[in-house]
Amino acid sequence: MSTDLQTRFRVGGMDCASCASKIDTAVRRMPGVEDVSVSVTAGTMSIRHDQTSDLDAIGKKVRGLGYSVERLAGRHVDNQTSANHGGACCGGHAHDHANGDSHTHSSPANDHDAHDHDSHEHGKQDRGDRAAAVEGLHGHDHGPSDGPWWKSKKGRATLLAGAALVVAYVIGHLVPSIQLYAFAIAMLVGLVPIARRAIMAALAGTLFSIEMLMTIAAVGALAINATEEAAAVVFLFLVGELLEGVAAGKARDSIKSLAALVPKTALLEEAGKTSEVQAESLEIGAIILVRPGDRISADGVIVSGESAINEAPVTGESVPTQKNAGDSVFAGTVNGDAALRVRVTAAAADNTIARVVKLVEEAQESKAPTERFIDRFSKYYTPGVVVVAALVALVPPLIWGAKWDEWIYKGLAILLIGCPCALVISTPAAIAASLSAGARRGLLLKGGAVLEGLGRLTAVALDKTGTLTEGKPKVTDIVSFGLSEPETLRLSAALETGSSHPLAIAILERATENQIALPAVSDAKALGGKGVSATVEGRSVFLGSAKAASGLVDIPAADQTAISALNDEGKTVSVLVVDGKLAGAIAMRDEPRADAADGLKALKDAGVRVVMLTGDNARTASAIGKTLGIEVRADLLPEDKQRIVGELKQQGLVVGKVGDGINDAPALAAADVGIAMGGGTDVALETADAAILHGRVGDVARMIDLSKRTMRNIYQNIAISLGLKAIFLVTTIIGVTGLWPAILADTGATVLVTMNALRLLRVAK
Repeated sequence: MSTDLQTRFRVGGMDCASCASKIDTAVRRMPGVEDVSVSVTAGTMSIRHDQTSDLDAIGKKVRGLGYSVERLAGRHVDNQTSANHGGACCGGHAHDHANGDSHTHSSPANDHDAHDHDSHEHGKQDRGDRAAAVEGLHGHDHGPSDGPWWKSKKGRATLLAGAALVVAYVIGHLVPSIQLYAFAIAMLVGLVPIARRAIMAALAGTLFSIEMLMTIAAVGALAINATEEAAAVVFLFLVGELLEGVAAGKARDSIKSLAALVPKTALLEEAGKTSEVQAESLEIGAIILVRPGDRISADGVIVSGESAINEAPVTGESVPTQKNAGDSVFAGTVNGDAALRVRVTAAAADNTIARVVKLVEEAQESKAPTERFIDRFSKYYTPGVVVVAALVALVPPLIWGAKWDEWIYKGLAILLIGCPCALVISTPAAIAASLSAGARRGLLLKGGAVLEGLGRLTAVALDKTGTLTEGKPKVTDIVSFGLSEPETLRLSAALETGSSHPLAIAILERATENQIALPAVSDAKALGGKGVSATVEGRSVFLGSAKAASGLVDIPAADQTAISALNDEGKTVSVLVVDGKLAGAIAMRDEPRADAADGLKALKDAGVRVVMLTGDNARTASAIGKTLGIEVRADLLPEDKQRIVGELKQQGLVVGKVGDGINDAPALAAADVGIAMGGGTDVALETADAAILHGRVGDVARMIDLSKRTMRNIYQNIAISLGLKAIFLVTTIIGVTGLWPAILADTGATVLVTMNALRLLRVAK
C-alpha cells in the first residue's frame, strides 16, 4: 500500500476565501504536490505530496504572495485510508455488557481496550521556517486579529488612501485645473499595492483575482477621466476588505480563545517542594498543585483531594462536577473550593483543549460538498463576469453607435459588481462559524461534509451502555427480608470494601451517599462466579447472586417473586445472607442518563427515527427501552449492529450511529455519520466523524439542529451575494447606478455575508 507525505503549515495574513484560492492555486502547481487544503479561519494549509517536493520552495511561493508561513510537523499518511470514518479501526468488540443475575468479582463490566495515543502523536512545531510576509503584496493582510485594526498594515494603507483622497478633494476645490491629477495620484496611493498583488497572483496561476478586476476597473476609470470616482472606489475597496477581515477574524478568535483558557504556568511538586513552572514544560507523570479558584494547567488524574470542577470551558456543562481522587480532569477547567494534587497525563501539545483546537482547524480544511460546488462555480463565474463586462463596454458603441465613455463606464462597474468574494466566502464562513460554535459547546465535527450530512439524518442508532446510560451500575433498590434497609446496605458495603468490581463500587457509593460507617471485616473470600463472604462483627455474612444464595438458605416464594420482579426490570440483584438467614437484597442497574429521555424526544420531534442497538441481554435492554420509549434491538454482536445499520440505509434512511468510539466500529463505519460519545478521551476526539465531549444524549439533536441552521445560513448568504449582484447589474446597465454603488455592492455583500455567518457563533447553547 503506497503512502504519501502530509505537511501542515501555519499561514498568517489570510482573511477571505480569495486568499485561500490564490494559495491553493499557486501551491497545487508546485512539483510533487498532490492535494492542497487551505483553511482561512484556522489559518492553516495542509498539503499531500511525495518525496520530490521542495517544502522550502513551497514556503517561498506562499510568502511571495504576501503571507507569513510557519511549517508544522509533517507525517506519513496512508492515501488509501478512508477519509470518512477514521475510527473504523478502533476495535470491534462489543460495547454493551450483559447484566445477568450472577454477582462475580473477576473483572470490571466495562474493560475497554486502551487507545494508543501515541498513534496520534502530532509532533512539535518546527519554528525554523517562520518568515515575515512580504510587505505590501497581500490585499487581505489585516494584521493580528488581537490588535487594533489601525495598527495592521491594511489598516495603515486604508488610512493613507483615505488621507490622500481628502487631500485630493481639498486641492481639487482650491485649484480646479489640477483636480484630475490630484485624484489620479490619490487613486494610485491605494491602487499600486493592489496592482502588485494582482500581478503576483496572476503569475502564481490566479489570473482573475479580485485585485485584477479592481485594477482593470480603476485603470479604465482613469482612462475615461473618471479619476474622482476611481480614487473613491479604491478607498472603498480597501475599507470593505478591512471590514471583511475584522469580521472574519471573529470566528478565528472564537477557537483561539479556547487555547487561551489554559494557564501559562503551573505549580509543580518536586522533591517535597512546590515551584512555579511553565505549563508547556510539564511532563507526563508530574504532580501539580491546583489551588481553589485556579484553572487546571494540564490534563490529569486527581491524586489527592476532592472538589467541584467547573468544566464549562471544555464541555459546555454549566453545573460544576464533583471530582474525587482517581477522577480525570481537563486542562482549562476551573477548580472549585479545595486544593487538588493532580498527576499529569498528557503533554501540553496533547491536552484536551489543544486537541480540540487542532481537530477544528483540520475540520475547517475539509471542504463541504456545497463549498466545493461554489468553488468550481466561481472558477467559471469570474471569467464570465469579465466577458459580460467587455460585451457591455464594446457592443453598444460598436453596433448601435452609443457613446464609448458611457458604456465603458458601465462595463467597469459590472467588473466591480461581479467580484466573487461574497459568493465564495458564503459557505466557508458559515461552516467555520458553526465548527467553532460547536467546539465551544463540546460538539466536535470533522469537517463541512459531516456538518452537512448531520442535517440530512432521518434515523439514529444509539448504543445503550455509556451512551443512553451512564455506563456504570447504580443501586436502585434496597430490599429488607430480615434486616432493615440501612443494615442490609451497611453489611453489604462492608463486604465490598476494597473491591474494584463495578457492582461493588455501586454499593460502596450508595453507602457513602447515606453516610454509613462501615464495620471491619475478617476472613474475606471471593467465591468465583458466586459472590463474596466474610466475618463481620462476629457474624458470617455472604453477598452474591440469588442462585448462589439459594444454595445456602431457602428463599421463600414471596421473596423469590420480589427478586424475579427486579430481574424483569433489567436489574442485577445481590442477595445478603447473615448467619444462614436471608437478610436482604440490593438491586443495581446501569441507569439512563439524566437527559436521555429528553434527548430522544428532541430527535423524535425533529422527525428522526431512533433505535437502540445493544449487545446486552433482551430483558435488560427492554427494561431500559421501555423507560426511554425507544425501539430496542438486543443480544447483538458488532457485525449484527453493522448489518442493522445497513438495513436501515436500504430502507432509504440516512443513518447516524452513536457509540463510545471504541466498540461498534463496524457500525460506526457503515453509518452515514458516526458519532462518538465520550468525555474528552482520545477516542472521543480521534474516532468517528463527530464527537460529543460531555456525553449528553440531547447533543445529538443539537448537532442536527446546528447543521440545519448552518445550511439555512449558507442559502441566505448565497441569496444575499447573488441577489445584490443581480439588482446592481440591472441598475448599472439602465444607468441608475455607477462605480460607487458597484464597489459597495461587492464589499457590502461580503461584509453582510460574513456577519450573517458569524451569527452561528451564538447557535450552540
